[in-house]
Order: sequence, then structure tokens, then C-alpha cells
Amino acid sequence: MNTALLSRKIERFGVLLLTFFFSALAFAQEKTTPTVDVTTTTTKTTTIEEWYSNPIYWVIGGLIFIIIIAIIARGNGKRD
Repeated sequence: MNTALLSRKIERFGVLLLTFFFSALAFAQEKTTPTVDVTTTTTKTTTIEEWYSNPIYWVIGGLIFIIIIAIIARGNGKRD
């Protein structure tokens, strides 16, 4: 048997064992009957959204910026 082929098979077997081991650990951490005792209270707060947190303003600002750069880069179209 070729040593590269044997090495590849051993590597795949090692990956298989690690996958099995980590999946067993993940299942071992689950409880069959979870006990949840949570008390929640909610309060309604109103927040004012600032203009700079709205993405529409950023898009419009970016478009205006690109248009201004294009106008400046184009330069004077009239040449004598």
C-alpha cells in the first residue's frame, strides 16, 4: 500500500473519531427534562432614533458623494 494512501486513510479515521467524540460531548450536555424558572418583567421605553443611525441617510449621502466626485473628476468638458 502506498504510504500517502495509508496516511490519508488514517487521517480520515482520526477526523471520524473526533467528530464522533465532539457530537457525544454535545449530546451529553443536554438534560432530558430542563427546569426553567424564569420571572420576567417588561417595561416599555421609547427611544428616539438619531438620523445618523438610519441606513437610508447613509445611502443617500454616499450617492451624493459619488456624484460630487464624478463631477469634480470629469473636469471642464469645454476645450478650445
